[in-house]
Amino acid sequence: MTTPHLEHFRALHRPGAPLLLVNAWDAGSARAVAEAGASAIATSSWAVAAAQGLPDGEALAFDGLVRVAEAIARSVDLPLSVDFEAGYGDTPAEVAANARRLRDAGAIGCNLEDRAGDGVRPIKEQAGRIAAVVEAGLFVNARTDLFLQGAADAHAGLLGQAIERAHAYRDAGAGSFFAPGLADHALVRQLCAASPLPVNLMLLDLAIPVAPLAALGVARISYGPAPYLAAMRALAGQARTILGP
Repeated sequence: MTTPHLEHFRALHRPGAPLLLVNAWDAGSARAVAEAGASAIATSSWAVAAAQGLPDGEALAFDGLVRVAEAIARSVDLPLSVDFEAGYGDTPAEVAANARRLRDAGAIGCNLEDRAGDGVRPIKEQAGRIAAVVEAGLFVNARTDLFLQGAADAHAGLLGQAIERAHAYRDAGAGSFFAPGLADHALVRQLCAASPLPVNLMLLDLAIPVAPLAALGVARISYGPAPYLAAMRALAGQARTILGP
């Protein structure tokens, strides 16, 4: 099943002219991002959980995530992609059922990561989970945790595995490939050139210029928990000013 929002969202992934996603965590933050001129809204699982006083890693109950998605979808008329973490399910069928609930809540896309404990799922297993979510009607930003679980000086040795996963995830129906943790520009260029999917990178510094990454072929840039952390720092600073010493 496709919708105008989903197809518009897919078209926003352009290598060299990346989609910029200032990640939101609730309806209020999503509305602020929309009013600033965003083309789409994406959530950060870390920020959504933190806003509820919880840690990342599916500590927020899935019903709670659905309620956040519903509230955002009611508040903004933009494509909404929800950070689905690892899918909140052990089997493709369970993950697909959850994806349908997100779709019915108003999401058109999701992040789905290949994290499994302290490692990553076997490629074939993760591809099956991606295919199930695509069949449920969501655009999948297929995230690999390879670069988050390896030190920066080991990233060159992981690039081949990442490219292999990008091909498998494309074959499963994913719409983009998310490689958080990868920062070396030479490796980013190689990944963008070899990936059959548009590449998404994450920036945790809001001040980093995006033009150099666009020139490398990046098609999507998101900011994870950085907007939430910046907002909380601003709030804490104002509170200190009001409350005094």
